[in-house]
Amino acid sequence: MSIVSITGMKEMQQWMQAQFARGVHPPFSFTCGGKSSAELLPRWGFEQKTRRLDRSRTLHIFTYTDPATGLQVECECTLFRDFPAIEWVLYFRNTGAQDTPVLAEVQAIDTTLTGGRRWRLHRALGSNAQRDDFAPITDELKPDKAIHLAPVGGRSSNTVALPFFNLQTDNGGVLFAIGWSGQWAADLLIENRGNLRLRAGMEQTHLKLHPGEAIRTPRILLLAWQGEDEFIGFNRLRRFLLQHHVPHRRGKPVTLPFTCSSCGPPDEANQATEQSQLEFASHFVPYGVEYLWLDAGWFEGRWPNGVGNWFPRKDGFPRGLRPLSDGVRRMGMKGLLLWFEPERVYEGTWIDREHPDWVLRLPNNPNRLLNLGHPSALHWLIEHLSQMIEREGIAVYRQDFNIDPLPFWRAADAPDRQGITEIRHVQGLYTLWDTLLKRHPDLLIDNCASGGRRLDLETISRSVALWRSDYRYFEPVGQQCHTAGISRYLPTTATGCGYPDAYLMRSAMNNGLGLWTAWSPTTVYETYRQFLPPEASWQPGQPFPLQRAKALAAEFRRVRGYFLGDFYLLTPYSTADDAWMAYQFHLPEKDAGIVLIFRRTKCATPALRLPLRAVHADGSYELRFSDEHLKRSVKVFRGQELLKGIEVTIEHAPGSLLIEYRRG
Repeated sequence: MSIVSITGMKEMQQWMQAQFARGVHPPFSFTCGGKSSAELLPRWGFEQKTRRLDRSRTLHIFTYTDPATGLQVECECTLFRDFPAIEWVLYFRNTGAQDTPVLAEVQAIDTTLTGGRRWRLHRALGSNAQRDDFAPITDELKPDKAIHLAPVGGRSSNTVALPFFNLQTDNGGVLFAIGWSGQWAADLLIENRGNLRLRAGMEQTHLKLHPGEAIRTPRILLLAWQGEDEFIGFNRLRRFLLQHHVPHRRGKPVTLPFTCSSCGPPDEANQATEQSQLEFASHFVPYGVEYLWLDAGWFEGRWPNGVGNWFPRKDGFPRGLRPLSDGVRRMGMKGLLLWFEPERVYEGTWIDREHPDWVLRLPNNPNRLLNLGHPSALHWLIEHLSQMIEREGIAVYRQDFNIDPLPFWRAADAPDRQGITEIRHVQGLYTLWDTLLKRHPDLLIDNCASGGRRLDLETISRSVALWRSDYRYFEPVGQQCHTAGISRYLPTTATGCGYPDAYLMRSAMNNGLGLWTAWSPTTVYETYRQFLPPEASWQPGQPFPLQRAKALAAEFRRVRGYFLGDFYLLTPYSTADDAWMAYQFHLPEKDAGIVLIFRRTKCATPALRLPLRAVHADGSYELRFSDEHLKRSVKVFRGQELLKGIEVTIEHAPGSLLIEYRRG
């Protein structure tokens, strides 16, 4: 059975049983002692167990055991009842009394996808602090054009590719995702008869296992879809991730935070104090802001060279951070968002001095890597962070990561243990997050890594992305492009807005949002002006636009829920300053949604004909238009008119238009 033709759980179960059966080579591969798994596994012992996890998921465990060495390969497959989807993770265990032969070329997936004559790979760039972060790319797969993808430096979405892919063929396709917060690699090649060979796993594995030792591989997701429009696939992935992966609260996907922060370049939070932060936060209560965001610099030694000293600065927070977190709660906020970067340790800091055996070093590099594969280091970090979360009242734990770990990992590996340091570190990261979430069920984790450079299936299952790119803070065209690219794959991310202006605010809006320093009437604008884009409407000497700021915040709160809906890009993707950009978020269960439309600075044409998606041709829809000045008008259209296209006008460039629509 071709996985492309699968429409439900029973067919996916049939595909799984055909792939994982006694005497059949499964859809993964490796070598052991130089012999391929295709040669070895048919001779190994085979067992299958099944366990119902909940009403939507069933776990199937397939175990292959080598009677000679005691090497055991366990594949944990999860089958879903509400989506034509399957996931699996491999575990290698040495149950013998001696070291195993060397395991190498471990591919968590190695299979051939059939059922198509022509294959296209839809993918996105990763994050690299550029305007085109998460830019959509479509590759036509051809027999003479193998595609190899891997991130840069060990962070899973750094620069080259986001590890979520849409493989489209004649009348449908397969969504493919990798869950590994390290250095993965994927290879795609068209073989005979148009079949697609798909291989992915850690980029480098060449290691023996000691007696009693176990390792895991990247997680693999395959999700089938049918139709001719690739957005059917994208939106099926968004719905699947919302249902089964993104963090939930009280049975529903978490709403991303609405935050405020006075911490930005160049000094971050180095001068922040308890009093200054309380005073700053008080100005954001009228906007309905939910969290105060305290970023890098609150700790001894300050940013950037104090990482490794995870203790509040006595000159800024002599009573610790609890008075601050309690103070913002008394204002009506939900609490404090606090920045950490626990994996990076700067030379001479507390961890480096007191526990040098916990860190990995490179020559002539003052940055060290806290080795999360070291049991004592991991235990200390879990306990220290957990105690801080409890003692200081931290509501959102923000974990940044501003160095490439791969050189540290590989330098620490012996020739016959290549890959083990990375595996232990990544497993330690998951243990850290899982333990914090278990101990603090209401905790939300933010996964920043130099802005969106560690986004993968495992990461997004435990955390959210509140700062998806470090590209020029608050630059609106980049923010529009980032939304247009990443929204195909991830159902929600967030960024920040630097000033209360409709064009800037709407460029940054998603399910969550951060308001930064210039939203406060007490800001010294001349200091902050260098960080504002030229589109900002503020000019020195003008009074602060408090009423406009309140209205924009209210607009965001009103529409934020729509960003969890289906996504459609309505104009061609473009990073140019002379283009239009428009995208739509649609909630099928409400038959309602929003459209955000942008006329960029150098765009010469004031009008655009724009077809909407997902509406019903025979329906009647009420559309509310909010222009750049927040003036609203209402019109009624037939669904057929919306599908053919409506004329929209934005008189001045740059400018924006928000459309809220609902079936009558």
